[in-house]
Amino acid sequence: MEFSINNWLKLFPVLILTTLLFSNASLAKDKLSLSEKADAADKLSQDLESEQLQKAREAARDTKVRERKILKRQESGDWETEQREKAQKQFDERESRQDKYLREAKEAAAKERKIPKP
Repeated sequence: MEFSINNWLKLFPVLILTTLLFSNASLAKDKLSLSEKADAADKLSQDLESEQLQKAREAARDTKVRERKILKRQESGDWETEQREKAQKQFDERESRQDKYLREAKEAAAKERKIPKP
C-alpha cells in the first residue's frame, strides 16, 4: 500500500483519536474499576476494528479501480501492442550488442600482436 499525503490526512484523525484514547486510558487506569477497564478496552477494540474495516474497504475500492484500469487497457489492445513494442526494442538492443561484440572481436583478432622482448 502506497502512503501518500492523502492517505496520511485520512489516517491522521484516527491516529489522534487512538493517541487520546491510550493517553486517557493510561491516566485513568489507576482510578478505574475492573468493569470500567473492560468497557474502555471494548470501546478501544471497537474503534480499532472499525478503523481496520474502513482501511479494508478503501483498499478493496482502490483495488477495484486498478483492476478496471488494467482491464480497460487490455481490452483496448494498447497493452498488447505496448508489450510487443517493448519486446521488439529489447530484441533489437540485444542484437546490436551482439553485433558490436562480434565487430570488436574481429578487430582484435585482426590486430598484429607484438610481444615485447625482455
